[in-house]
Amino acid sequence: MFPLGSVLFPHMPLLLRVFEERYLVMLARMLEEESTQFGVVLIERGQEVGGGEQRFGFGTLAQIAQFGEQEGVVALVAQGEHRFEIVEWLEEAPYPMAVIRELPDLDWDESLRPLRTRAEAAVRRTLALASEFADLPWAWDVELAEDPAAAAWQLAAISPLGPLDQVQLLRSASMEELLDDLLELTIAAAETYSAPWPDE
Repeated sequence: MFPLGSVLFPHMPLLLRVFEERYLVMLARMLEEESTQFGVVLIERGQEVGGGEQRFGFGTLAQIAQFGEQEGVVALVAQGEHRFEIVEWLEEAPYPMAVIRELPDLDWDESLRPLRTRAEAAVRRTLALASEFADLPWAWDVELAEDPAAAAWQLAAISPLGPLDQVQLLRSASMEELLDDLLELTIAAAETYSAPWPDE
């Protein structure tokens, strides 16, 4: 398990620079076992470095695509795959470990396309608006996957939402729920960016 300060969604890339000893040990053991998957969960309280953090009970499996090492730092590129729920946290040895239950993939239905279109329009508008206030990792015109289910997860990932909202989206029980909540949360975020500054 790799607790982070951000949420990893299915179908999204993950870039990491690993330098903390416990995670270097984890990667070394993964290489010994020829394993290329690890879990990513959001930190609820605490920091990424040093241990002792509290973590949310849902996350995403990450598949390592490539990595390299230089001067004790491992640069890692992975891809988000299946979602999971934590069944039980295990004793750290010395890195976080857990028993997980994979969550089912969300099925796409063509009847959801109008909702997907509205959600995409809201996400792109809000990205354009938010970019006026901060540097964002995703541009408003970023391309999405052709697969509609993958594109829905990508929209959830690029929308300028906070991590708690992202965890809510990650826990969606259906594709309709994911798109409904994404639309509602993104509209709320847009209203925040559009709110007038208070009078001094």
